[in-house]
Amino acid sequence: MCEVKKKNGFASGIGFVLAAAGSAVGLGNLWGFPYKTAAYGGAAFVLVYILCVLFIGIVAMIAEIYLGRRSQSNTITAFKKVNKNMGWAGMLAIIIPTFIICYYSVLGGWTVRFTVNSFQWNEAFSNSNSFGSFISNPYMPVIFTVIFLAMSAIIIMGGVKDGIEKASKILMPALFIIVVLIAIYALCLGEGVAEGLNFYLNPDFSKLGFEGVLAAMGQAFYSLSLGMGIMIAYGSYTGKEIKIGKSAILVCIFDTLVALIAGLAIFTSIGHFNPNAFKEGSGVALKSVGLMYQTLPQVFASLGWFGKIVSFLFFAMVTIAALTSVISLLEVATQFVIQKFKVKRKKATLILALFCFAVSIPVAWSVGGAFNGKITLFGFDMLTFFDEITNTVLMPVGACVSCIVIGWLVEKGTFKQRLNPFNTYRALEQDGLALGKVGKLFAIMVKYVTPLLILLLEVFGIIAKFNEYFALNLNFVWILAGAIVLMAVGVTVYFVFFRNVETGCNADET
Repeated sequence: MCEVKKKNGFASGIGFVLAAAGSAVGLGNLWGFPYKTAAYGGAAFVLVYILCVLFIGIVAMIAEIYLGRRSQSNTITAFKKVNKNMGWAGMLAIIIPTFIICYYSVLGGWTVRFTVNSFQWNEAFSNSNSFGSFISNPYMPVIFTVIFLAMSAIIIMGGVKDGIEKASKILMPALFIIVVLIAIYALCLGEGVAEGLNFYLNPDFSKLGFEGVLAAMGQAFYSLSLGMGIMIAYGSYTGKEIKIGKSAILVCIFDTLVALIAGLAIFTSIGHFNPNAFKEGSGVALKSVGLMYQTLPQVFASLGWFGKIVSFLFFAMVTIAALTSVISLLEVATQFVIQKFKVKRKKATLILALFCFAVSIPVAWSVGGAFNGKITLFGFDMLTFFDEITNTVLMPVGACVSCIVIGWLVEKGTFKQRLNPFNTYRALEQDGLALGKVGKLFAIMVKYVTPLLILLLEVFGIIAKFNEYFALNLNFVWILAGAIVLMAVGVTVYFVFFRNVETGCNADET
């Protein structure tokens, strides 16, 4: 039986909550949420996103944290301890975050660039064209990407308690305060704010569709760090003193608040600086991945020298939010390499960071259009391609499998006995998952409601994606094919190399 090694585990409940929130709160809230909101009907997208957090996100988070805690091990071992034939899901949970790091680090590099340039602003820098010239440069995005990845690796090398937890306790509250202050300022800008609020708060369901619903679910998984092994890895470093249900709810509330407040700040700012932006044919790229990097600099520039200070603080905190997310992504694979192959933490981190950096170089060139936009995958820039594979297909699969494993496989007994969710509730409670009064509700949700919702949204969302891409020569086929290939690789590697051998646990960490 693997036990938590205290030097590697979380020292306190609040430390775990803030570290988990640090993983959740990142560029998904400040970058992904606003531009997807703009693309899929404003408040219509926001409403579906909140429903996904309530009915899918919280349940999946509890399931994943508990999978980690009951195993005290990496993701592969965590699934193997429930059922030996399910370890492939843990392999998939290592592949997904590794792919995400390869494009997330590029975005993290962008935030580093904006941070270090905060005190060099002039009229040209605050112009959105500066952002376009930066990302299209073949060298600068790569340089800032390596800086960002190096910072992430250094924190990972410090371990869980002395690296991740200590940083999260200081930086997460600071980020929240700064985001709130910027939102308050944006609401006080005056002219155009009403237009921004109208766009953000009034739902336009005609722009939502199943594609938007799928995007909302994917955003919930992405933002909450679900379906990618992170909460399993973090959960493995907790003891019985951590209240899983309460912790999951607090993380989801904190994460959702940051996303909603960030949207408030960005859309009111757009309304003030470009009141025509919300009109059709305005030419403003509201759906662009660079929305945060084009809008907020205008807000900061309007504040004069004070704006330079605020800009530095904000983008520094966004960088830290991105860091806490990437270190959690990197920790999943690092934990497995350390435990399975008995490799020192520093060596394992360095190897994985170098691999991710090598892949991130063409991603940076692709998304910025360097070399005349020749670096693409099947008609997509590589960031979009990787993002679609992970967000749209693989993360929902990962979260769904986690729910099925907890809802159906932890409990021992006949199939007829397992059909009763109250038997599942008692089995989980005996196994160590104590959720109090909500335990029975959780058993119903994790067993039936949440997996079914994920499956339905996934199927109809993919169908909608095919309809969207008909005009693009069925390019979505390549995204779906890429996801299937990755899943096949994960399953094959597990059954060939890892099913019948020990895959390590936390007690094996050196």
